[in-house]
Amino acid sequence: MTTYIVLMNWTEQGAKTVRDSPKRLDAARKQLGEMGGSFKSFYLTMGEFDMVAVVEAPDDAVLARFALMLGSGGSVRTRTLKAFPEFAYREIISSLG
Repeated sequence: MTTYIVLMNWTEQGAKTVRDSPKRLDAARKQLGEMGGSFKSFYLTMGEFDMVAVVEAPDDAVLARFALMLGSGGSVRTRTLKAFPEFAYREIISSLG
C-alpha cells in the first residue's frame, strides 16, 4: 500500500454545511475502504488547510479517483502528496551513490 497525505479546504458550500462534515468524513472513509484503501489518521487543522488526512491506497490511480470523487461532492478541495516512509527515503538517498 502507498501512503498519501491529503490536504483539504472547505469550499463555500462545505463551510455552509460544516455541521454535516462528520457524515461526509464517514462516507469518504467507507468509499476509500471499498476502493481497497483506508484512512490512517484524520485531523482538523488550523492554518493554511482546514483538514489533513493520512490515507493508504493500492496505487496512484485509486487515490486519484478518490480525490476526484471528494472534489466532485463540492464540499472540499484537495491537494495530495505521495508519502515515502523512512525506509524508502533511506533507500532513495543511498541510491544516489
